[in-house]
Amino acid sequence: MSSFLRACAQLSRKSVRSVHTNSLITVCRGGLLGTGPTGAATGAAAARRRYLTTPSGDNAGTSPRSSTGKGSSRVLLLVLSSSIVSGLIGFKLASSPAGGLMSAETGAPEPPAFGTPSDFEHAIAELREAFSHDPDVVSTDPEDLRIHGFSDYDYRPGCLPSVVFYPNSTEDVVRMVNIATKYKMPVIPYSGATSLEGQIRSHTVGGICVDMSGMDRILEIHEEDSDLVCQPGAKWMDINDTLKEKGIPLFFPLDPGPGATIGGMLSTGCSGTNAVRYGTAKAEWFLNATVVLPSGEVIKTRRRSRKSSAGFDTTKLFIGAEGTLGIVTEVTIRLAPVLPTTVAVVQFPDVRKATEAVIEVMNQGVGIRKSSPPPHPASTSRDPYATPAECVELVDDRFMAATNKFGVSTRKWPVKDSLFFKFQGPSAASLKETAKVVKRIVEKHGGTGFELARSEKEAADLWQDRKNAHYAGMALLEGAKGYGTDVCVPVSKLPELVYETKKDMAQSGIVSTIVGHVGDGNFHAQLLFRNDEEYKKVREIVDRMVHRAIALDGTCTGEHGVGVGKKKYLVEELGAGTVELMKTIKRTIDPLGLFNPGKLYPDGRDDNDPGTGTRSAGKQA
Repeated sequence: MSSFLRACAQLSRKSVRSVHTNSLITVCRGGLLGTGPTGAATGAAAARRRYLTTPSGDNAGTSPRSSTGKGSSRVLLLVLSSSIVSGLIGFKLASSPAGGLMSAETGAPEPPAFGTPSDFEHAIAELREAFSHDPDVVSTDPEDLRIHGFSDYDYRPGCLPSVVFYPNSTEDVVRMVNIATKYKMPVIPYSGATSLEGQIRSHTVGGICVDMSGMDRILEIHEEDSDLVCQPGAKWMDINDTLKEKGIPLFFPLDPGPGATIGGMLSTGCSGTNAVRYGTAKAEWFLNATVVLPSGEVIKTRRRSRKSSAGFDTTKLFIGAEGTLGIVTEVTIRLAPVLPTTVAVVQFPDVRKATEAVIEVMNQGVGIRKSSPPPHPASTSRDPYATPAECVELVDDRFMAATNKFGVSTRKWPVKDSLFFKFQGPSAASLKETAKVVKRIVEKHGGTGFELARSEKEAADLWQDRKNAHYAGMALLEGAKGYGTDVCVPVSKLPELVYETKKDMAQSGIVSTIVGHVGDGNFHAQLLFRNDEEYKKVREIVDRMVHRAIALDGTCTGEHGVGVGKKKYLVEELGAGTVELMKTIKRTIDPLGLFNPGKLYPDGRDDNDPGTGTRSAGKQA
């Protein structure tokens, strides 16, 4: 019990020594019911009303108003002191960090309680009844649960959900949320299942895994406005293929891993190789979202206009929230014009030289202002800051060796640290001019073998070698598993970070590759391991890499998100005040703590545990 509550309890005991225990219990209950700014008044009023109707020894059935002498004074003192104390307790509870009761042992906020296994069984039965017209919507098939409880993309402990739910509409999601709330059952949104930090892990007590893959339709295409409306299960690659098939010269430029969906991309705040030119998920590529809140209410964050200064930007509240604040059921995304594109590759003596070359390339104007997407092709306006560099990718010597070993590439690459550039522009002449500027700069920094693709097919082949990073990297060590992670720092700090990280990996004896979106200071490492001992080393390397990035005024994750794996670094990166503000928003929108529990918000527990920070009724999780 906190010192505040302890003092209140002592004051209360002094005030009621001569009063019957039943009266004391009644008064305290009245006070504890009063919370919030009006808690003191409400609690005091309840205490007075309950005392007047409660038997208490010699005063049973007697109103204090009709009593005289010492008895009346004692009663009046009791009522006044207990009312004040109970009101203060109510106010303290309402303003405490948890918005509720505090742990008697530690003084820390108590985590929310979930329903019992019996409650979950009732919830599943109610889901089946609610969707009896379509039995495929609700699944408890063991193989279904296994697929949704584990991931091939990370190596944290898996947990099986209690049930998998496949909604087809916003209305389906609302019905599911209301049932989950009724039985206090965790709700875990699930989309493309490509996340790397455990965002889709179920809770240790189980829960409802909400698989959005069935909600994958493009609902509206507004070519004139360069946007479209789709459901969250739509994949970015499928959207771009559809636009191409329809002859619409637009595309969605955010390009994370293949298989990523719009809902997952929004929820993790993703980006990709195109971030140098087009920015990230937080750069208004998501115009609005329809969201089902934990209360079951459906909101739309804003209208479809290109910009708005009407109040908070509530769309961004859900970007990067990882499904902890609501379930996205519809999104309006902005599109960019398809422009002529080509690719160039150049080798360097080391990663430091390569990253220093990137900094100068960007500072010479071979980049783009990221605050707004490029205009529609039909537009006559031009961005004076726009230049044709779309991507700048760093790959290290081990990656190039892996590409050769993987055997899919059409060529054998020099085993050196290298840069892949992707250029965009309105004409072939503009692409050649950009390539000329870049070639001059990279050669100044020791770059050799600069090669510009001579055709669209050659450009596609060159870029495919970069996109095969994961599978090529795995070819380096037979029978190994790959641990992928990312960090991001100011571009000027990137050479130091990459150099120190590669040195750390070499000294640890861990086989690894580095691939970086170095044009914006973001790089990825894939570390290979074959046993528990190597896995422990890998985690230690990642931990040092993250601390190193934060010390350089960077972030623990540039685009993978937080999930389970990175939440322990948020206080170090953002500060306790900012993290507490995030938690306050979470508690306000999701007071029961049902939506994707154990993710994103630091709780001081094992970052491998997908069930942290919560408890089940009757059993500690």
